[in-house]
Parts: sequence; C-alpha cells; structure tokens
Amino acid sequence: MDLLALADFNLVARHGGVGKAARATGRPKATLSRRVTELEAALGLRLFERGARTLKLTQEGKTLHARSAALLTELEETTAAIASGGGEPRGKLRISAPLLFSQIAMGKLAAGFSLQYPDMILEVTSEDRSVDMVEEGYDLAIRVNPHADESLVGRAFLHDRLVVVAGPGVARPQDGDAAPAVGHGLDKGRSSWIVKSEAGPKTIAFAPVLNLSSLVMVRDAVLVGAGAARLPVSLVSRDLAAGRLVHWGDVDAPDTALWALYPSRRLLNARVSAFLDHLKRAFPKGTPDELAAFIEL
Repeated sequence: MDLLALADFNLVARHGGVGKAARATGRPKATLSRRVTELEAALGLRLFERGARTLKLTQEGKTLHARSAALLTELEETTAAIASGGGEPRGKLRISAPLLFSQIAMGKLAAGFSLQYPDMILEVTSEDRSVDMVEEGYDLAIRVNPHADESLVGRAFLHDRLVVVAGPGVARPQDGDAAPAVGHGLDKGRSSWIVKSEAGPKTIAFAPVLNLSSLVMVRDAVLVGAGAARLPVSLVSRDLAAGRLVHWGDVDAPDTALWALYPSRRLLNARVSAFLDHLKRAFPKGTPDELAAFIEL
C-alpha cells in the first residue's frame, strides 16, 4: 500500500473534503484528489461518496480512517524523533482548549511556549465541546472536570473554585428574597446557590436578569452592577481585592480541575511532553491564586 496515498486520504477525511484539506495544508487540490483515487483503485474500494458539493466517507472509508490515522501519526512522530536526534522538539502541536481558559490564559501560555521552542508550530482551537482527539487530529486537549475515558490519559494541572460575587451596590438578599443575578449555562435550571458558612451551608435565592454565554461577559456585567453571579475565584480575585466586587460566599461544591489529556494509545511524544512541562512551570502548585497571578502579569 502507498503510505503517501494513505496519508493524503486521512488528510482529506480529517478536513472533510479535498478543497478544505488543500487550503489547510497548502497542498495542490489535484494531487490530493489523485492520491485518493489511486488508493481506492489499489484497494478496490470506494472510500468516499462524492456528491455535487459534498464528500462523505463510506463505511469502509470510516473504518480505514479510524484504524490508520493513529498509526500514521505514530510513524510520523517516530521518524521525526529519530531525525531530530533526540534534540529540541519540533513540528506542529494541535491543542483543543476550553473557551474561558483560552480567553484569560492561553494566549500568554502559547506565546511563552513559542518563544521557548521556535522550531515548533502551536495551533490552539478554543471550544467547550468534547473533541475526538484521534479523529480530529489533536495532540492535546485541555478540559474542565472531564468524564473518565479509557482512551485518554493525562493529569490535572490547575484547580479553581466557584464563588458568589456582586457589586458593592447590590444588596445581599434577606430570607425569602431573591437577588438579581447574571446567569450562565452553569446556572441553567437553578433558582438558588448554596454557599459555605461557619454555620453550615446557606442558600442564596436569585432571579436572573441576564443570561450570558461567556463567563468573561458575566464578570463584566457584574462589575457594572447588574446583579450577583457565580464565577471562578481566579477570574474575580483582582476585583475582590480592589473592592470592585464583594464576596458573598464560596459555592458549596467540589473544586473544578483543568486536565491536560492525550490519547492513551499514543506514546507521549516530545511535543506534548514539552507543553506539559510548560504548564507545570506556569502553575507549579496548580492553585487558583497562581492562575489569578498569571492573568495579571
């Protein structure tokens, strides 16, 4: 089997079309199309269903892509490691990271990593969905409190906790009253927050006046005085210290954890290992205070 043709087939399958693969990689569209056709002829199988404007994998194509993509990645990483003589990591590192972490920290992390490893190209995509790392070609995924998955391994590198905060002009509700609140997806279906106190858990009732999809937007709205909100302490610690926000209590719930994950069936390559070490240097203890300080730098 022609490994170059197989690699080009996986490229087209991963990007969902010849044109998209060509634009993403700078490869000639005609070359990619010819290689896929040659592979189909060699196998005696149709790997794609071709429509006027669409290109979809057949069942045979899906099976071949699922089983060969990871093997080709392993082969590429092995040859790259041999060629580099075990020196500095090089090549592309693709990372999927959650939106909030990307907005407040990933740009600075990525820039520092790029300066330290100039022979590497770092590509970061911000998304809160659970990606299929093998199918979509990601080397590393950062996720908040991920579900157990036998196909992934990794480690928690940061911890955070949720707090209820409000502007100084927002009165804390008395028993039976509800506070005006800036809601987020985390609050969907809720009408109260439970916070810790010396006397035990305490309930704060709230009525949403705004519903926003980004926690950064929620914080900005709370700073203007729109209402109270439940937010990560790392995102508001500077505002709490400056008196721009008031702390109503720590949410009575386990801390959130950010994990760096990679496929378990792959060896830990030099690029992923280098980025994991970079995270460890940035957050040696993994505390909310470290993230807050990193944001302020």
